[in-house]
Amino acid sequence: MTLVSLPYPSLISKNNPTHLLPSHSLHPQLPSHPLHRLLPPFRHPPLSLLPADSNDDASGNGNGNGNDEDSSVLVGGDLGGIEKIQWELCKGTVAVDYIPCLDNSNAIKELQSRRHMEHRERHCPKPNPRCLPPLPKGYKVPLLWPKSRDMIWYDNVPHPKLVEYKKDQNWVRKEGDFLVFPGGGTQFKDGVTNYINFIEKTLPIIQWGRRTRVVLDVGCGVASFGGYLLDKNVITMSFAPKDEHEAQIQFALERGIPATLSVIGTKKLTYPDNAFDLIHCARCRVHWDADGGKPLMELNRILRPGGFFVWSATPVYRDDERDRNVWNSMVALTNSMCWKNVAKTMDSSELGLYAPLTRCLSRLPVDTKGNLISWPARWPYRLNSLPPRLSTEPDSGDTFYEDTRHWSVLVSDVYLNADAINWSSVRNIMDMNAGYGGFAAALVDLPYWVMNVIPFDTEDTLSIIFDRGLIGIYHDWCESLSTYPRTYDVLHSSFLFKTLTQRCDLIDVAAEMDRIVRPGGYVLIQDTMEMIHKLSSILGSLHWSTSLYQKQFLIGRKGFWRPG
Repeated sequence: MTLVSLPYPSLISKNNPTHLLPSHSLHPQLPSHPLHRLLPPFRHPPLSLLPADSNDDASGNGNGNGNDEDSSVLVGGDLGGIEKIQWELCKGTVAVDYIPCLDNSNAIKELQSRRHMEHRERHCPKPNPRCLPPLPKGYKVPLLWPKSRDMIWYDNVPHPKLVEYKKDQNWVRKEGDFLVFPGGGTQFKDGVTNYINFIEKTLPIIQWGRRTRVVLDVGCGVASFGGYLLDKNVITMSFAPKDEHEAQIQFALERGIPATLSVIGTKKLTYPDNAFDLIHCARCRVHWDADGGKPLMELNRILRPGGFFVWSATPVYRDDERDRNVWNSMVALTNSMCWKNVAKTMDSSELGLYAPLTRCLSRLPVDTKGNLISWPARWPYRLNSLPPRLSTEPDSGDTFYEDTRHWSVLVSDVYLNADAINWSSVRNIMDMNAGYGGFAAALVDLPYWVMNVIPFDTEDTLSIIFDRGLIGIYHDWCESLSTYPRTYDVLHSSFLFKTLTQRCDLIDVAAEMDRIVRPGGYVLIQDTMEMIHKLSSILGSLHWSTSLYQKQFLIGRKGFWRPG
C-alpha cells in the first residue's frame, strides 16, 4: 500500500509481496461458450395488474403530497390471506429526508458514547417503520445526466446550509432555481480536473482508467472528485456520514454520482477485503491513527495490495504542530504495516455489516489453492476477464462466462426494449441481488451507473464484482438502506424475494423500495409469479403503475402520490 500526501499530497502503497504490476493475459473478448438462454415463461394464470393513479402529476410539478384518497388498502398477505395497509406520511423535522436506520433518535439518545462516531452509525428501529417520506414542496423530475453533474433543482434538495458553510471553497452555490456545482472543493480550489491530473502527474503509475479503475473517496463532500473521475473511466464510491454537512450525499446522488452514507466509526465498512484500487481522502477529518490505528487498519483491509492511499491536505496545515504530529504518527503506523511512502509533494499552483473494527491486519488475498491474488487486468479487459478471486473449481470459469453472456443478452434483447421503462430518464440504478455483477457489466457502456448489492445471507460474490471494476455493498434487505429517499431511478432484482420473505415482511421491503425510488422511477423484477402477484398488489396500494413484461418480469413505475 502506498501513502500519497497531496499539497502536501502523499501516496502510500499497500505492498504486494510478489510484484506491484503483475503480468496478465488479457481477455478483451468473451470466449465462445454455449449461450445461457432466457428462462421460459412461467406457466401461471394471467396477472391482474393495477392501473396508475389517475391523479399523478406526471410533470412532477406540484406540492408533492398527492391527493386525499383513502390510503387504507387491502392486499394479499404472505400466506394468501388479506392484510390491511394504512399508509401514512412520516412526521417530524427529518420526515422529508427520513432514513430509518440513521434517524433513530431514541436509540441515539441511549448511546453510552459518541467518541467514535457511534451516533453516525446504523441503529435500525424495530419493527420497521412503514411511513412514507413526503416529497419536498415543489419537487420536480430531476435533470438528466450529464447536465445534472453540474446543476440540480434546488427544490429537490432544499438545503442551503452547505451553500453558506462552503461558499469560499467553491463546492456549491445557489443560482435561481438551481444548485450549481462548479467543481471546486476544500482541496481543489483551482478545479477538480487540475487536481485529478496533478495526482497522476505525481505518481504516473496510477494510470487513471487503466490500472486504477475502482476508487473510494472518504469524506467526499458533494462528490465532485468522483463525478469528474468518470471522465477518466474511473468509478468512485463516494461516502460520507449524515452529519452537519447537510445533505452532501443527497446532493451527490441527485447529481447522478455514485455515493452512499457511511462512517468510519466502530464497525467495519460494508465492502469486502482488498476491494479498492485507490482510496482518496482530502481533508476528510478522519483520525486515521486513533484508537491504536483501527481506522487505518480498516482502510488497509479494503485497499487492494499494490493500491494507493491518497491523503490530501491544504498547505496551511503543514506548519500546524498538531497536523505534523498526525502526519508523523501516520508514517510510523504505515511503516509498521509494511506500506511504502512513495510520494510527498506540494503543488506550487495550489498554495492557497456491524462487525467491529479491529487492530489486526487482514490477510493478503489468496485463491482457493493458497496462491496470492494478483492485480486485475487493465480496464476495460478486467470487466470480462476471469476475476482473480473467482473460485478455482473446475466449472467456475464456464459458470462465470455463461452468467456474463446471459446478462448481456437479457439486458440488450429484453430489458432495454421494454416500452414501460423510459431508459433515457435513467441514471442511478441499484441491483438488489447482484451475483457476479453481470447486470451491471451489461450496462457499462451506457450512461448509467449501478450500485451492486450483495445480500448478507447469499453467496458472497462482492469481491468478484470489485475485481471486475464495478462497485457494490453488502446489505440486509430486512433493514432500511443507508441512503436518502428519492435517490435511485431503477431498482432491479432477480429471484430475490422468495428467500427474503422467509425472514422479513414483504410489505416492509416494498415500503423501503418506495422510499428509495424517485417519483417517475421504476422497479424491474424477475421472480416467481406468486411473488410478482404479491408485489404488484402492494405496489398498487402505493399507487404505482405495474405491468407484466414477457410473462415473467414485473415492471412498476412510481408516481407522485403520497397519503393525503
